[in-house]
Amino acid sequence: MRYMLMHKLDETQTEAFNPSPEFMARMDGFMKEVAQSGVLLAAEGLCQSSDGATRITVSGGKTTVTDGPFTETKELIAGFALLDVRSHEEAVEWGRRFTEVFADTVGDVEVDVRKVFEMPEGMPPA
Repeated sequence: MRYMLMHKLDETQTEAFNPSPEFMARMDGFMKEVAQSGVLLAAEGLCQSSDGATRITVSGGKTTVTDGPFTETKELIAGFALLDVRSHEEAVEWGRRFTEVFADTVGDVEVDVRKVFEMPEGMPPA
């Protein structure tokens, strides 16, 4: 089963989006471990909302397109990892270990662990 880990950072903390060499070394080590375990399908970090971000909102039938930075939003998704694991518990364990990468260098981080929807067997794709 596939799970997505999404980490959120406080965009007002500039150091969170300008990682130190020490942080990058820790992240590289963690990502190599996840890849070598065979569960990593994809992973990427994201830039600040001031660097090419756009939000599209539909409310009451009206579509609004807003370019970043999103000053009204403090926490933004800063990156993700897509894992193929045996259980929710395994996904949570990888997520917990992922937060440890941030503990000493960036500080506070929040990681959402979400199961990826999969079509039931026998159901034709849309």
